[in-house]
Amino acid sequence: MFIGEYKHAIDDKGRLAIPSKFRKSLVKGAVVTRGLDSSLFLFPKEEWGKLAQKLASLPLGQSNSRAFARLMLAGAMDVELDKQGRVVLPEYLRQYAGLKKMSVIAGLYDRLEIWDEEKWESYKKKVESDADAVAEKLGELGI
Repeated sequence: MFIGEYKHAIDDKGRLAIPSKFRKSLVKGAVVTRGLDSSLFLFPKEEWGKLAQKLASLPLGQSNSRAFARLMLAGAMDVELDKQGRVVLPEYLRQYAGLKKMSVIAGLYDRLEIWDEEKWESYKKKVESDADAVAEKLGELGI
């Protein structure tokens, strides 16, 4: 399980160090892809397989289903940890997420999200200011 948030620099070669507490879950490989809200998603291979199967089963006749599957599947790239616990983030994904030098790695149960530090802080402030309304909506769903 991934939880917490950590700040790490991205080097000139696009390498990002993964927090040591998460590395054990990624030793069998991982997949990085376009995420939502201008972030990247990093999944352990096993979790990616579950999501990819769900995406592949979406109805082809619905344009929203096709678009979301394309966003996630076509943008995906296999990555492996190097000896220093880093992964290489492809240039097209760094551009998509607007990643500069400093990033935030946020643990979200079954995946990691990778954010540009400034975008993360802005997003977090917005969500925190709307927390009461969000909690109320979730309460309507029984959460």
